[in-house]
Amino acid sequence: MIRILSRDIAIDLGTANTLIYEEGSGIVVNEPSIIAVKYIGQRREPVAYGAEAKVMLGRTPEGVKVVRPVRTGVIADFEAAGMMLKHFLLKTRKHGFSFMKPRAVVGVPSGITEVEKRAIRDALEGEAREVRLIDEAMAAAIGCNLPVTEAAASLIVDIGGGTTDVAVISLKDLVYSVSVRQGGDAMDEAIINMLRRQHHLLIGETTAELVKKTIGCAHPDYDHQEMEVRGRSLTSGAPAAMVIQGGEIRQAIEEVVATVVAAIRQALENTPPELSGDILSVGIALAGGGALLKGLDARISQELNIAVHVAPDPLAAVVEGAGRCMEKYETYKDLLS
Repeated sequence: MIRILSRDIAIDLGTANTLIYEEGSGIVVNEPSIIAVKYIGQRREPVAYGAEAKVMLGRTPEGVKVVRPVRTGVIADFEAAGMMLKHFLLKTRKHGFSFMKPRAVVGVPSGITEVEKRAIRDALEGEAREVRLIDEAMAAAIGCNLPVTEAAASLIVDIGGGTTDVAVISLKDLVYSVSVRQGGDAMDEAIINMLRRQHHLLIGETTAELVKKTIGCAHPDYDHQEMEVRGRSLTSGAPAAMVIQGGEIRQAIEEVVATVVAAIRQALENTPPELSGDILSVGIALAGGGALLKGLDARISQELNIAVHVAPDPLAAVVEGAGRCMEKYETYKDLLS
């Protein structure tokens, strides 16, 4: 009766994007994890959420601030995260009416602390009747249709905005997992620093992300790409534009890419020999927004001599996997905490 009266949800509360999956409807919310707030004395009033707030990055008037409440995969601003989640969950209610508060399954990075887990539960207090957590790497593996219930190894790499989770999975359990607090945001920061240092051009986060998506790459095959980048000259203080090559961006983000490759290598070195043979046969699965970086699959495959596959929809892999756990609760309930 409870399942009839409520429509359960799965949430991927990511550093870059928040996705909400509703039972029977699929993904109903896919918005940037950003909120714009106006300061009225000591109080903060929300002005805009998601995509609308993202457009305001670096363009806000005095008294209005754009906040990213989730950093490195965990809640950094509890109040802002609560306001943002409440708004996104209201959108799901408009999508389909239910008589009871839903049960929620939330993806979390590997190795987060009990305090960080508590912050996530508290942020959803009053919005869900029950909150269960699932490791993001496990959820991504399920979302990528990897055989996590079988006695065979699957290696999943989930590259998000703030964290990269690498996990070897067999028989519905993590054989080995490692989480590094490097991801898409670190790449954006590296691009900003490179342009400031080498070209004396100051750009914002939004422009850096656009550069990453347009000509960012992890393999020399894409070095020939180029685009015009606009910002402010640090020498004259006037607006300026220049053409940047893909090779420069590849070198700028090299440290982040090398960290991801090192984390995968570490996972492989800590995998039992029998399971290593399975990984060699089926390859490595890439999920998360970072999986869309041009040439990343080729770079990992070249360095580790293992086939690499990018998920059909890398951005949605975690929330789809968490949603499947919710819909097939009896099968996956022991994966939830």
